[in-house]
Amino acid sequence: MDADSLLLSLELASGSGQGLSPDRRASLLTSLMLVKRDYRYDRVLFWGRILGLVADYYIAQGLSEDQLAQRKTLYSLNCTEWSLLPPATEEMVAQSSVVKGRFMGDPSYEYEHTELQKVNEGDKVFEEEIVVQIKEETRLVSVIDQIDKAVAIIPRGALFKTPFGPTHVNRTFEGLSLSEAKKLSSYFHFREPVELKNKTLLEKADLDPSLDFMDSLEHDIPKDEETGAQRVKPKDTVSVKVLELHSSGMNWIVK
Repeated sequence: MDADSLLLSLELASGSGQGLSPDRRASLLTSLMLVKRDYRYDRVLFWGRILGLVADYYIAQGLSEDQLAQRKTLYSLNCTEWSLLPPATEEMVAQSSVVKGRFMGDPSYEYEHTELQKVNEGDKVFEEEIVVQIKEETRLVSVIDQIDKAVAIIPRGALFKTPFGPTHVNRTFEGLSLSEAKKLSSYFHFREPVELKNKTLLEKADLDPSLDFMDSLEHDIPKDEETGAQRVKPKDTVSVKVLELHSSGMNWIVK
């Protein structure tokens, strides 16, 4: 949700039965405008809300002039004060993968995980239990990054790439037609391309380099939720599972 059209977007999202109180909406609209000004972002997006047991995390992302440049992620517990999160790393994702259950709603909260590590003492090798502490803030960074990579999408034509490289918002884009909106090829993953780089020149021949510069959803292959193995993709359908997530409008419940 773009901060410039936040109120309209929140109204549309509230159709799922989940929404924000008038006080929260007013605080969010004002504070995101201040975030945009103070951090000098080109655009600020309200990413959504991750529900916690004690408090909820309100997530926003700041974009630079190049829309595909690394996004800066911020969180707030009260829709007024925002804190900048560090970029996700592979180490963070690996650490957080062992944590299960709901978020607490306290960034300083520490989860405890017991690991077995092999210890060498002379000729003897034995396993020792080590307690690893993982901060909830680290888990928050990891979960947001995984959700973004898997399910952050954008319609074809909403962005365009200049011959010089930067990606900009297409001010003339007015939405997809009804027929185009039904096609998976009309949607892209909102991130740097991964699969596109592996395509041959023949496969790229029919692509418009100014519009088709991200990975299309039509090439996604769903994975089995239990085993993680790839399975046959039904025609014009896609199913992506990141974690045990439940999404309702703008809300994410992580289990």
